[in-house]
Amino acid sequence: MLIVENVRKVYRVKERKGWLLQKWTEVEAVSDLSFRMEPGKIIGLLGINGAGKTTTIKMCSTLLTPTSGSITVDGYDAVRDDRFVKSKVNMIAGGERMLYWRLTGRENLQYFGSLYGLRGKSLQHRIDTLLLQVGLMEAADTPVERYSKGMKQRLQIARGLINDPRYLFLDEPTLGLDAPIARQLRKHVKELALEQGKAILLTSHYIHEVEELCDEVYIIDKGKLVAHDTPANLTQSLNLETTLHVIIPALSDSLDYDLRQLALRYGGQRQIAETDEQTWEITLRGENDMTTPLLSLLATHDSPVLRLHTEQPSLEDVILHMADRRGA
Repeated sequence: MLIVENVRKVYRVKERKGWLLQKWTEVEAVSDLSFRMEPGKIIGLLGINGAGKTTTIKMCSTLLTPTSGSITVDGYDAVRDDRFVKSKVNMIAGGERMLYWRLTGRENLQYFGSLYGLRGKSLQHRIDTLLLQVGLMEAADTPVERYSKGMKQRLQIARGLINDPRYLFLDEPTLGLDAPIARQLRKHVKELALEQGKAILLTSHYIHEVEELCDEVYIIDKGKLVAHDTPANLTQSLNLETTLHVIIPALSDSLDYDLRQLALRYGGQRQIAETDEQTWEITLRGENDMTTPLLSLLATHDSPVLRLHTEQPSLEDVILHMADRRGA
């Protein structure tokens, strides 16, 4: 298990004052953060830009040293026993980073594998296994600069798995990928957790990706942990507004009045607008879902429903709400 306990990271930043004077200030990127990664589980680390996600990943992968607190991997300290920890972790980043374009796919894996001490037949077997796993065997000896975006990202996966890590950090893994390729990558991530028992930490700005993959989510803001739960529980816990849109063919004065009373009774708001199709769109917003009472009301008025759509609060709404609340 990877355990992060009360970790803090402070950077010293030089600020220029006037022409000659310079002043050092401290910037706290991560503050008293604790979480754990368990085998076979996918956790999300979310927050708006500058929340401290990348700094956290770099500390967990031994690229940065915490200012205070501790990070242990299978009982080994990430600072004192960094060689052991490096052998157990790896990172896959989104975009087209962390690959050498003039090398072939196979040469990239040979280079990164050698950094982990892999040699000879064991390294070649590992490379062949990964190339087959990500569907790049036919392009193994093609320079990476001739790969498509999807091929590069699949090679990134192979590179991140070259040392067979128990703990894998995915930093925006589907950034810039087409929808079919991103869907295939998400499927592969699930298999890594469920079938190979890897512990995975995911950061992503694609919230639907987090909702689909993550067993638990940690939300941080300005380096501090502000929430931790399952994606479903987080969206329900804050009682954020549900928005209901209904299209009806006609609107009488009595129906308009009853709609206003319905919104007041449930502590919500209602908006009514005429559409370009000469129909009426009713919008109800509130912490309570008003779908059932609205449909009952429309049935009482013999009003047919042409279209109905409900917008439930998302994990993105939770993150923005918490960021706004802390910034207020």
